[in-house]
Amino acid sequence: MVASKAQQIHDELHRVTEERSRRERDPELGRKVILLKAYQQKRFSKTHANLLSDPRHQGAARFFLEHLYGPEDFSTRDDQFARVIPAMVRLFPDEVVNTVGKLASLHAISERLDTSMSGHLSEPLDHQSYAAAWQATGHPALRNQQIELSLQIGESLDRLTRNPIIRHSLRLMRGPAKAAGLSELQRFLETGFEAFRRMRGAKDFLESIKAKERRLAEVLNAATPPFESTELQDQLP
Repeated sequence: MVASKAQQIHDELHRVTEERSRRERDPELGRKVILLKAYQQKRFSKTHANLLSDPRHQGAARFFLEHLYGPEDFSTRDDQFARVIPAMVRLFPDEVVNTVGKLASLHAISERLDTSMSGHLSEPLDHQSYAAAWQATGHPALRNQQIELSLQIGESLDRLTRNPIIRHSLRLMRGPAKAAGLSELQRFLETGFEAFRRMRGAKDFLESIKAKERRLAEVLNAATPPFESTELQDQLP
């Protein structure tokens, strides 16, 4: 079980590295990926403005925005993961490792879709060019999996914050995690734990995310050129 989980995380991170290598070989593609990620962060902020402005949910919404949907360069965190995956699997509780595995899977899917979509992207980037690139990219099953993994990570964090043993174990892990080169992973977990702990129950938050993300995917999949429907314009920046 330990070996298989470590291998799964390693394989997902390898896929992320491959996507980054493609962009390094093609600077124009890399530039468009950065542009796309920034646009998608703006889109998330617009779609979930209600959560970002609500005192109860804004911490978790910002965690999603910055750590799951944002344009931040996670290469340092990923490099740490890749170097010390066996140590991470040994040191952290199984439930935490499973959450990290889901994060790695989400990361790999997101990077693959972003690379592919950026290859179809025309400028200026607006709701029309975004919708056109979305449809040219395709992969509706991967889009659905991307949403589901985001929700599963949220559910895992919500569940883990209710476990006092896990919360205590995570605090105790600060020293060993730093010594093992896992400080970025520790920071990610503690940030997520704190955001979900303050929310005191993630059901409403996750239901809102699920409904709006699924509806956006439906609208984008069904849109027709010149992509001027009112709902599409309302959904996108």
